Amino acid sequence: MQEKYFTYVLYAEAYDKIYIGFTTDPTKRLDSHNSAINKGWTRSFQPWKMIYHEEYSTKKEALVREKQLKTYQGREFIRNELILNKKK
Repeated sequence: MQEKYFTYVLYAEAYDKIYIGFTTDPTKRLDSHNSAINKGWTRSFQPWKMIYHEEYSTKKEALVREKQLKTYQGREFIRNELILNKKK
């Protein structure tokens, strides 16, 4: 079985913060971002909700998409299409 890769977007509504990353297991990764033992940047803005993810067959494809989403245009897409549209 070929491993799948995911690019994902997390949103911390209470702080209006976005986090973009990639993983092989979106559910496990979300749990780690919300874990009490998390020592990373995301710990300060818990709780996180996964608001978007895309599946890829290679790690390279997922990394390319992650970098695209981290650009100004990518963040505009996230804000306008994923966050603002869901609040309407």
